[in-house]
Amino acid sequence: MTTAFLFPGQGSQSLGMMDTFSGISTVKKTFEEASSIMGKDMWKLMTEGPEDQLSVTTNTQPLMLISDVSMYRVWLELGGMAPSVLAGHSLGEYAALVAAGALEFSDAVSLVRERSQLMQDAVPSGVGAMAAILGLNDDDIGLACRRVSVDGAVVEPANFNAPGQVVIAGEKAAVESAIEEAKKMGAKRAMLLAMKTPSHCSLIKPAAELFLPILKETKINTPTLTVIHNENVTEASTPDEIRERLFRQLFQPVRWVETVQYVITKGVSVGVECGPGKVLTGLSKRIDKTFQMISWSSPEDIQTTIDQLSGE
Repeated sequence: MTTAFLFPGQGSQSLGMMDTFSGISTVKKTFEEASSIMGKDMWKLMTEGPEDQLSVTTNTQPLMLISDVSMYRVWLELGGMAPSVLAGHSLGEYAALVAAGALEFSDAVSLVRERSQLMQDAVPSGVGAMAAILGLNDDDIGLACRRVSVDGAVVEPANFNAPGQVVIAGEKAAVESAIEEAKKMGAKRAMLLAMKTPSHCSLIKPAAELFLPILKETKINTPTLTVIHNENVTEASTPDEIRERLFRQLFQPVRWVETVQYVITKGVSVGVECGPGKVLTGLSKRIDKTFQMISWSSPEDIQTTIDQLSGE
């Protein structure tokens, strides 16, 4: 069967999210390799917390990358076939590029460490915010943001996650105003998220400008597998195109609905959420109810998927 691997990003993290993989040597080695680059014990952070540290951008992003890649390595080690198409939700794109051979894992960890720090430093604490808006269409959410974007205030759509489920980002006061505007326009729910860094909006562009030279210095290979990028919902076939996608991804919205729809047009019959949690599985069901998604919570789940896809 034709498969797509979808790698989750920030927002799928949880304390002990890889506990069921603790006995797998491949996972242990992956975390050890990343810990040496990060300069701290990432497995201990993930398993012991404290929990509030898992939501800190500079911890969350590396932890999700390490976990995503760990699961993919277990998949290959157990005999799983390379997928036909890859995509990742925001940060998850880095795991997809590792799986596609475009990035070495060590380079991906270094990039994500720098990316997360630059994003966290881009906006002073308490100034930025993100919010989820449920029950409005994309055009209405854009209108709500524009209505409150006066006198230079910044609030923009950041994640088009599913029909009727969009995340906005910007300055906290403007985000709060947009929440109230969305409620007036008939939103079912509109609430601030725990994330303090206003990702995927113009406030992050200065961080992206600082990140670009780091991208240019990093070796990127031509991918051996198809990776669909969030920023423009297309494939990138050259290293320079990949660098441009990763640069623009920081301050452009995540077009996840279109990404999943495009993946389906590639003739994919099964999608696999390769990483902790079931966030992407839930979003995919809302995007296209006919699209079959599989998520994993243990090595046994991975083996079961391999058996199912091989017809055993």
